[in-house]
Amino acid sequence: MNKKIISIVIGFMCLILSYGISVQIKTINSIGTKTSTNATENELRDEVLKAKEKYDNLYNALEEAEKKLEQERTNATQNNTELTDLENSIKQGNKIAGLAEVTGPGMTIILEDNDKITSNNILLDPNNALVHDIDVIRVVNELKNAGAEAISVNGQRIVTTTAIECDGNVITVNGVKIGTPFVIQAIGLPEQLNGLNRYGGYLMNLQENYGIKVTTKKEEEITIPKYSGVIKFEYAESK
Repeated sequence: MNKKIISIVIGFMCLILSYGISVQIKTINSIGTKTSTNATENELRDEVLKAKEKYDNLYNALEEAEKKLEQERTNATQNNTELTDLENSIKQGNKIAGLAEVTGPGMTIILEDNDKITSNNILLDPNNALVHDIDVIRVVNELKNAGAEAISVNGQRIVTTTAIECDGNVITVNGVKIGTPFVIQAIGLPEQLNGLNRYGGYLMNLQENYGIKVTTKKEEEITIPKYSGVIKFEYAESK
């Protein structure tokens, strides 16, 4: 066979072999990267689950300790009018401070983003179609003005130190991230709280001008959880 032809054949075979090796290396690297990524995700997931389990165990232990403390207080105040009055004052104070779970009649308000923006919509900025922290703050403040005795947002109890802030595409309440729908519950006289549905009110403004979905419902009985964090006062001192 002609040497020139042999050289061409060998060169062609080397080219094919080089291509095959290159493809194999890329495949191995891709598998290695994917395996590494999956391993990292699994490790992070395990850490999150462990942290959540630890938090749940600590929270349950705290709940159990508070129940025992409550029982000890009850036993200590039996047949003692002065101590009974003091215990009732503590319970009342916990209700006011948001440190006790409460149940009563009230109202539920649900705010959801506008997901039906059309070319005929008057909105100029798509952000106006979203529920923002200021919207939740305005509704909470109106509920307070209407006489609400206890308020929660997506299960987060509103207390004196509660911060409602925007954090990207979610809102934080008491430092906890929550997203739409925003379920705001309040305990108080339902007829009085229902005044938020008044003509020209903030809820109507959200619906008519921005297309925010608003659902309201009077409740015969709702339960609002206690504040699960720690209330700290750095500047206020009692005298």
